[in-house]
Amino acid sequence: MASSSTSEPVSVLFVCLGNICRSPMAEGVFRHVTDHPNHPLIAEVDSAGTGGYHTGSSPDPRTMKTLKANGITKYKHGARKVTAEDFENFHWIFAMDADNLDDLHSMRDRARRRQAKGETKKGEHEMGKIMLFGDFGGKKGEQVIDPYYGADDGFATAYEQMVRFTDGFLKHLEETKPTAEKI
Repeated sequence: MASSSTSEPVSVLFVCLGNICRSPMAEGVFRHVTDHPNHPLIAEVDSAGTGGYHTGSSPDPRTMKTLKANGITKYKHGARKVTAEDFENFHWIFAMDADNLDDLHSMRDRARRRQAKGETKKGEHEMGKIMLFGDFGGKKGEQVIDPYYGADDGFATAYEQMVRFTDGFLKHLEETKPTAEKI
């Protein structure tokens, strides 16, 4: 895996609990922003859940309704659970809340133990950086509240956060990429 501070394109994984509300919304927003035109600093984008409760399911209809209301109409996704390989394959792994963050750290620790035992195909190397996506929203530690059990306004709030966090992260990538003078 390449370092996330190079001019090489980076890969991004968004993670929530079930992978049907927040993380697919983040993925949909991020893809929409970086696909028009293709962003030179982004190689791969995906989302997953820390739990496998909804594996194979489409995003929550309220997630899709919110995306569609904001002009994101071509997004398709099937929920999946985070795998050990994700920690090796993605440069940036963004949790939606503190519980997701804790779960990801535990999962990465298990993946590192597997790696140390030689149980993975790739062997010993750098794993992706895990952090709250909200750290790029202007307020350190900002979390995305799970809108699953709430009303539609929770999805609108989550959407606004995803747009803001995406802008902040892309700005961070632009600011930290090496320039010809630095090389």
